[in-house]
Amino acid sequence: MTPTLARPAASTGSLFSLLALVLGAGALALGGVFLRHSELPPTASAVYRVALAIPVFFLLDRLTARGEVPAAPAIPVRLVLVGFIFSGNLALYHWSMTLTTLANANLLANLAPIFVVLGARLFLGKRFKPGFLVGMLCALAGAFVLIGHRLDFGSRHMAGNLLGLLSAVFYGAYLLAVSLVRAQHRTMTVMAWSSVGTLLVLLPLTLARGESLVPRTLHGVWMLVALALVSHVGGQGLIAYALARLPAALSSITLLVQPVIATVLGGWLFHEYLSPVEFAGAVVILAGIVIARRFS
Repeated sequence: MTPTLARPAASTGSLFSLLALVLGAGALALGGVFLRHSELPPTASAVYRVALAIPVFFLLDRLTARGEVPAAPAIPVRLVLVGFIFSGNLALYHWSMTLTTLANANLLANLAPIFVVLGARLFLGKRFKPGFLVGMLCALAGAFVLIGHRLDFGSRHMAGNLLGLLSAVFYGAYLLAVSLVRAQHRTMTVMAWSSVGTLLVLLPLTLARGESLVPRTLHGVWMLVALALVSHVGGQGLIAYALARLPAALSSITLLVQPVIATVLGGWLFHEYLSPVEFAGAVVILAGIVIARRFS
């Protein structure tokens, strides 16, 4: 019997989960805005992103327990390990942004669906319909068109490009891991303990790199709070919720809507308007998502 990544929900539940996934992608896209206004280096900002979210996740976990008797205190090691995987994605992505162009880092990080499909096929025996793979390639091609004119793969960016590609491997592994552990744990339980695992890696790494952890102004503080509550609690929380009801491969492709949302936000907030080619790329991404969902 072929193992599955997540049991498909009923039609209505599936649409609701898909909406949660899109909203989560939008919250993650807003993270780029908060990072742009952060007064701290990217990895230090990521430390606050998870550190400030942890108590919120634990509080929400207790509120959603619905009268369950608290179990004996124990650290769910599997969930902490999920956080270790996510820390690899965050650290490598933020590091790549300092060594290559933002467009390169974004495109390479969005190659995660390829690694989700490969991981699901090689390690979990998951099979995919040809139509689903066509939809995935269509969405990836749209992402390339959307930001392709800003790419620069010159030799001076080689190290950053490799880090960006490796960040996609870690994010693909993270999506697979969350889809598996969500079958046994509540969304907030997964997010609380995985965030602890992420912090256990990111904080020592940030200190070792000598990055400042002290924002200079109140505005800088609010940007970090927004990054934690909107992008991590809201964004990653909604994605984890959806991964309990949608296959990880489909979810990873749907998350390609994130660069579309980021581009729209760029036009609205920073007057970085879409060119006709960028608009075409966004349409191709959305078409690929629709095709992949049709054959999922």
